[in-house]
Amino acid sequence: MQEYTAATGRPMGFWMALALVMGSMIGSGVFLLPASLAPLGWNSVIGWLITVSGALCVASVFGALSKALPQAGGPYAYTRAAFGDGAGFAIAWAYWISMWVGNAAIATAAVSYLSQLFPIVSTHGVSAAITIAIVWAFTLINIRGTKLAGQVQIVWTIAKLLPLVAVIGLAAYVLATQGTGLVRTFDTADISTASISTATILTLWAMLGLELATVPADKVQDPERTINRATLFGTAGAGGIYILVCSAVVLMLPAAITSASAAPFADFVNIYAGTNAGTVIAAIGTISALGALNGWIMCQAELPAALARDGLFPEFMGKAAANGTPRNAHVFSTSLLTLVILMNSSRSMASMFEFLIVLTTAIVLVMYLGCAAAAFRLIQTGALKVGAGFKIILFLAALYSCWTIYGAGAEALIWGVALLLIGLPVFWLLRLARGSKPST
Repeated sequence: MQEYTAATGRPMGFWMALALVMGSMIGSGVFLLPASLAPLGWNSVIGWLITVSGALCVASVFGALSKALPQAGGPYAYTRAAFGDGAGFAIAWAYWISMWVGNAAIATAAVSYLSQLFPIVSTHGVSAAITIAIVWAFTLINIRGTKLAGQVQIVWTIAKLLPLVAVIGLAAYVLATQGTGLVRTFDTADISTASISTATILTLWAMLGLELATVPADKVQDPERTINRATLFGTAGAGGIYILVCSAVVLMLPAAITSASAAPFADFVNIYAGTNAGTVIAAIGTISALGALNGWIMCQAELPAALARDGLFPEFMGKAAANGTPRNAHVFSTSLLTLVILMNSSRSMASMFEFLIVLTTAIVLVMYLGCAAAAFRLIQTGALKVGAGFKIILFLAALYSCWTIYGAGAEALIWGVALLLIGLPVFWLLRLARGSKPST
């Protein structure tokens, strides 16, 4: 089995790792989120602050774990080191499934925005074909090499950030020239715990992906330092942009317009810049979704490859190409992703597809809690040496994870735990298949 070694180099520096985090977090959802947050008004701003604070606590946990265990697989490596092969496999199994199912949603969203530019794309059959072509194009980019994939990620991330920063600049210009009277009035009577909780759950989905720099750790330069910085700065950067751009749209547009809008960002630009921004926003939405897809496709192969190298997944998944990329894992994972896309192309399966997205989101939240538990365990064993301040952050991260799992809903949680448990028989079957081979 060919492994990725120093001979092939570590192509991912800080900027690539940062682009992987920010580019994967900022996807298509940001353009529709203001419509859901509009009825909540200032509660949405408070919800954003809580969400970003909680996400930064979780990011700090991943940063500390990446320093102590700079190993490929990220969440899998941490839970395995803390609780053994079975727990590591269960987390990785469920997280891996959440990746390629979630990627189908991201790719579908990208093609949905693309159909607004080219209506023929929305034709039944054509949309599925284009979606499949897109995911395989990004898969081939990743197979060509991590450096190329990282460079593509930087370009896509910059391309999606520029228009978001432009919207923030437009909001600042309007406020400076027309005054703050345009902003929805803050009234303490409108603030409620229930509305803040709703806003926090809604904004949570936008922060998923903060852990992605930990997954290809064996390809990151100076991983002990780079991954920690990229995770924290990426989470803070994405969170800051989310707060500013979503709050501008929610608070500066009439709630009746925003909540009923299919394109709230376009409405915002149309009103304050006096242009027809629908086409531009559709193009930006496409770019944003595609940028997120590239990073997630990278990680949907890196994770099973890490398991295979540790003897916990079929051996062929760990074999790498000459440039060090896990070619077989890419082909296998994207084949599964293709099946999900084809399933979604059938209208009768649409409701099942939507449920799978909720399910996989719950899995990511359970994974966050599992990594917090792993950090507690590694502190006890002495493998993770931290100060009292970090222990407080770790407690807040665990508390935040529990609360968001609760907010995801009982049905998704039950099925998410079931998916974790299903991984255990698979784990034992793989162990039986290995026979007398020792486990690492």
